[in-house]
Amino acid sequence: MVDVHLPVPGTPVEQLDTPALLIDLDAAEANITKLQSWCDLNGVSNRPHAKTHKSAYWGQKQIRAGAIGLCASKVSEAEILVDGGITEVLITSEIIGPYKIARLMRLAKRSNLIVAVDSANNIKQLGQAAVHSGIDLGVLIEINVGQNRCGVDTDLQTLELARLASDMRGLRFDGVMGYEGHLMSVRDEQVRTYQANMAAARLESIADYLHANGLPVEIVSAGGTGTYNITGVNHRVTDIQPGSYIFMDGDYLGLFDHFQMALTVLVTVVSTPVSDRVVMDGGRKSISIDRGLPQVIGLQGEVRISEEHMVVDLARDSNLAPKIGDRIQVLPVHGDTTIAQHDRYYGIRGGLLEEVIEISGRGKFT
Repeated sequence: MVDVHLPVPGTPVEQLDTPALLIDLDAAEANITKLQSWCDLNGVSNRPHAKTHKSAYWGQKQIRAGAIGLCASKVSEAEILVDGGITEVLITSEIIGPYKIARLMRLAKRSNLIVAVDSANNIKQLGQAAVHSGIDLGVLIEINVGQNRCGVDTDLQTLELARLASDMRGLRFDGVMGYEGHLMSVRDEQVRTYQANMAAARLESIADYLHANGLPVEIVSAGGTGTYNITGVNHRVTDIQPGSYIFMDGDYLGLFDHFQMALTVLVTVVSTPVSDRVVMDGGRKSISIDRGLPQVIGLQGEVRISEEHMVVDLARDSNLAPKIGDRIQVLPVHGDTTIAQHDRYYGIRGGLLEEVIEISGRGKFT
């Protein structure tokens, strides 16, 4: 159904209804190109994570730039990608339960899927379902490299699961993966580098151990936006999984300046009840605060946020006093969870709306 309230291309950004999730198209496209160029120069493949942008639109741009495929967190995210013509997908979460596995099998019939595993029962269930469905499903053994979430801990556990997957009809043992997500926001570059190298060395050691025991490892997948240039230079790592680099957010922009800010939320000043208070129409329902309060661009002062409103108590030395109706851009600290609250991106180029882009993966949690 066409939304008759959507603005037309060419609309000035200041005339968009708010809150609106803006994407600076020049910046996002430059980020895609820069990361891919780095991968090409350093001989590592790029398998970007779609959990950030939740959209085949952006995934296709990454593929055209040279990505070998995309990552997804959920079966539903993978379905969106495959529906959008992206057929090489790594699901980086364990897929548990008959309903999800049945959906996975249906999707695997029209794509090349790889899925993370870390238990014998799950491998057996996937193998039985794959045989029943007549498909060949790739699996990666997930290794715990310090995040202490999913993943096996020992060489022997990995070997046992890898042998099981290799012997299981319907499955294809492709290798290992490990996500050092606990390091992505470590501000001390030396600490982040040291610990990321340790995590990559762990994967390298396991890959060599499996190879020595007669199990060739084709894929060693790891890394994210905060460690792409550390993990990605390990000679055993075959591909990296950065997600947030495409848009960046306040958290990553506080880490380094390797990529440009491309994502903001446009809000409107709806009230100025006293001279030093500015109230805007973007609250927690449109801007996430799970990693901290957003940065209100151009305003100095203390930020407060409720469900529907954001308030800035202006600093005494603030030289800007916005008026009711003024539009202001806000930088979220966490882009992924902010994007998940919106139905569409407003792609901006040169101050004008170029395209309204559906966030087709919004609400895809299963």
